[in-house]
Amino acid sequence: MITGELKSQVDKIWESFWTGGISNPLTVIEQFTYLLFIRRLDEIQTLEEKKAAMIKKPVDRVIYAEDQQDLRWSSFKNKDPEVMFELFTKSSEGRLTAFEHMKQVGAENGIFAKYMSGATFMIPTPRLLDQVVQLIDKIKMDDRDTKGDTYEYLLSKIATSGTNGQFRTPRHIIKMMVEMVQPKKEDTICDPSAGSAGFLVASGEYVHEHHKEWFNDKTFREHYNSDMFTGIEFDSTMLRIGAMNLQLHGIENPTLIGKDALSEGNADLRDQFSLILANPPFKGSLDYDGVESSILKTVKSKKTELLFLGLMLRMLKTGGRCAVIVPDGVLFGSSKAHKQIRSEIIENHKLDAVISMPSGVFKPYAGVSTAALFFTKTGTGGTDKVWFYDMEADGFSLDDKRAPVKESDIPDIISRFHNLEGEAERKRTKKSFMVPLKEIEANDWDLSINRYKEIVYKEVEYESPEEIIKAIEKLDQERNEALLNLKNLIV
Repeated sequence: MITGELKSQVDKIWESFWTGGISNPLTVIEQFTYLLFIRRLDEIQTLEEKKAAMIKKPVDRVIYAEDQQDLRWSSFKNKDPEVMFELFTKSSEGRLTAFEHMKQVGAENGIFAKYMSGATFMIPTPRLLDQVVQLIDKIKMDDRDTKGDTYEYLLSKIATSGTNGQFRTPRHIIKMMVEMVQPKKEDTICDPSAGSAGFLVASGEYVHEHHKEWFNDKTFREHYNSDMFTGIEFDSTMLRIGAMNLQLHGIENPTLIGKDALSEGNADLRDQFSLILANPPFKGSLDYDGVESSILKTVKSKKTELLFLGLMLRMLKTGGRCAVIVPDGVLFGSSKAHKQIRSEIIENHKLDAVISMPSGVFKPYAGVSTAALFFTKTGTGGTDKVWFYDMEADGFSLDDKRAPVKESDIPDIISRFHNLEGEAERKRTKKSFMVPLKEIEANDWDLSINRYKEIVYKEVEYESPEEIIKAIEKLDQERNEALLNLKNLIV
């Protein structure tokens, strides 16, 4: 867990960027990330040098050559601001800048290094660079938990939504969904709209928290470090941020794919994953010719929130599970495409649960009402009853401040989801209950909880009009008597 000291250090760095002229939150995070990576490269080389000295052999993994020593973090952090700035901005014949060197270190230094081609150094002044370097140097990032928590806190400071309806998924909602699906030892996990890789990171953290013993198995360690995690993201900035987030959480070699997940270029990814966790873009619209053809056969639509559901069905193995956040309109939309995708999931596969979330969950980024769908790809049906839960509180106020509060349905949601046999007899006046397949089918595949929830109205008895009139007359008489007494006192 991040400490108050670490928060204060990150806050100071953030404020330095803003006062130094960089006000775009994503730009701040990206520049911060580059500097963290340069510091990390120096730490890796230092560790390699210590190993070489112990065994009295040359350094096996050279990141900085002899003539590049002044490009190392441990060297330039002690130089004057102007000299340091020149090391980042002025190259000469046959000599790279510190930033150019970072872009060319190669994939052997982690997944982040693979996606550096579009990276741009945007710190405008020697003073700001020196200020930020000195502040970052004070952060103690000795272990996976501290590094990961520090970066997650940095990401939490994004205060503006992205384009095409993309915005940061609250980490407690991600954790809830991961706790519900409980990643398994053999799972191959994918997020087809990875963003900052929050779902993948949370899945890795779940394994560390609940199954440390798995890491004693060499086969699992290789699986965890190579092919357990896959993220797809077309935005190069978010791809780099996601790569660094994964790396700082100890996931060194995930598969990250820089493509539009819905396009023909991604058509080869099918029947490949056993678990998908995602919060795909809302409100986006694509032309049919920009969407891979097999997705359109599942759901003929231009709406991204519907197309991504079709994509996930294509990408899942038979028996694979999916937990996905969708806007409320997906649950009850009356268009042919809306009904098509709902009936596809319910009739041809197995819809397990629908968690309706309050509209304030995504504030301050957006006020849209959302739900989380949990389903299993079967290809042969299997939906018998669907579990609904009406989340009313998530542990934070539902206004723009999103301040912590005591009320939260999340522990109850997780507990009940893992004991669904006890939900069969729950009345529909409760927060959670079961709805049989036939009833959903009869309601045109509507998955809105309000369609099935029963509201109990309390009967209120009022006095008769005659009694009310008598009471008013009595009050009027008392008022007149009080007014007369007041007049007599004045006279």
